[in-house]
Amino acid sequence: MHYTAMECAATARDWLCDPQAQVSAHYVLASDGTLWQLVDEDARAWHAGAGAWGPVDDVNSRSIGIEIANTGHTPFAACQMDRLERLVAEIMTRHGIPPERVIGHSDMAPGRKTDPGPRFDWLRLARQGLSIWPEPHGNGDFFENARRFGYKAAVPRETLLHSFRLRFRPGATGPIDATDHALMACLAQRWPVAAS
Repeated sequence: MHYTAMECAATARDWLCDPQAQVSAHYVLASDGTLWQLVDEDARAWHAGAGAWGPVDDVNSRSIGIEIANTGHTPFAACQMDRLERLVAEIMTRHGIPPERVIGHSDMAPGRKTDPGPRFDWLRLARQGLSIWPEPHGNGDFFENARRFGYKAAVPRETLLHSFRLRFRPGATGPIDATDHALMACLAQRWPVAAS
């Protein structure tokens, strides 16, 4: 999942189709629910860039990129989220993707990317079985559990904490706390990347 960081979905679509941009995605989803497919799902798109998730270092070759029109500072439109839910469900069914493998750009590239950002409704997707959401229970070292869950980037601890909070505790600030530890422990226990 990405956000376009652009006001206009059509402009983002055109940029992703421009060979000079050296970037692409499988889908672009406008705020009104209009969906454009730019790359076949079985072809490699250039949406992820440098980063990793669990044992996967070449995320571009092992993922389907969805660019969602949003600047990163505004809520995602209801009709846009409705269409996204249908698209993600279809992709998951076609490719046998489990909910824990639906990730954001900020998950696989902490510090380098922040999309889809704190306004993206991951909990809504999780309620539909299209993603996951942890309960605050469990313990253990936050950073060791982060690696078990799938975070792999060699970044400062504060950067990893920020990326985790973008997705699972939007709006949380300050030093790492007991809730962060408990949520990450749940993620590592229920969805360890090595078990998939």
